[in-house]
Amino acid sequence: MEAYEKIHQLHHLIETGTAADLPGPYKVGVDLGTADVVLVVTDSQGNPVAGSLRWASVVKDGLVVDFRGATTIVEELKAEVEKIMGITLDKGATAIPPGTVGRNAQACGHVIAGAGIEPICQVDEPVAAAKALNIGHGIVVDIGGGTTGIAVLKNGDLVFTADEATGGTHISLVLSGAYKITYEEAEVLKKDVSQHRRIMPVVLPVIEKMATIVKNMLAEYDEYQDYPVYVVGGTAYLTGFGEEFSKAFGRKVHVPPHPLLVTPLGIAMFG
Repeated sequence: MEAYEKIHQLHHLIETGTAADLPGPYKVGVDLGTADVVLVVTDSQGNPVAGSLRWASVVKDGLVVDFRGATTIVEELKAEVEKIMGITLDKGATAIPPGTVGRNAQACGHVIAGAGIEPICQVDEPVAAAKALNIGHGIVVDIGGGTTGIAVLKNGDLVFTADEATGGTHISLVLSGAYKITYEEAEVLKKDVSQHRRIMPVVLPVIEKMATIVKNMLAEYDEYQDYPVYVVGGTAYLTGFGEEFSKAFGRKVHVPPHPLLVTPLGIAMFG
């Protein structure tokens, strides 16, 4: 199954609450995002088997700010997927933004452990996305809620990674200020596809800043200038995002289907 086909399949499984009829052993991945928590199960070849998603605000800028809430959500997602599949999930992987260290990095593992999933692996989020996209040579830009992270791969190996503040949260803050609405209302507005063209001029400066961040990260590496660039994360759902990011970045970027699900799928592949 090709990378994009896997992403479409995962989206279908989550939307329908069903499981693919694929044999084990299975791999489990949990993505603790700023705006959502996603649990994904794949077979040994990385093909999606089942998944579940919950919108939540238990993580901020890559840090777990509501440990109990995060643990409860993972427990609920675990129970949902176990019911769908008819098995028990006991081990899995999780991920962190690049550069996260110490107790902050350990927190994600503690969350899934508290939910009954033994943490066996922890990877950088852009690296997980690259795994899902099956990238040998390329650059993955993972736009999270609070950060924009990149991973550069050469011959399948990670050769450079970086992370800097500015993400989907900042787009919601700009919308909140521009339309004089609450942050929660801005989040709803941001997810409303019918409103994307109206809000694009308002959030465009944030998108341009994200592109500039990535451009600056790569400024000293001429050898990566010909590498294809993929952008993932929920912010990339915005209609016209890919075109505007490309303009500001100065190079064509690719936005995979259902970009919110790319990193969670990759995390499971490491599980």
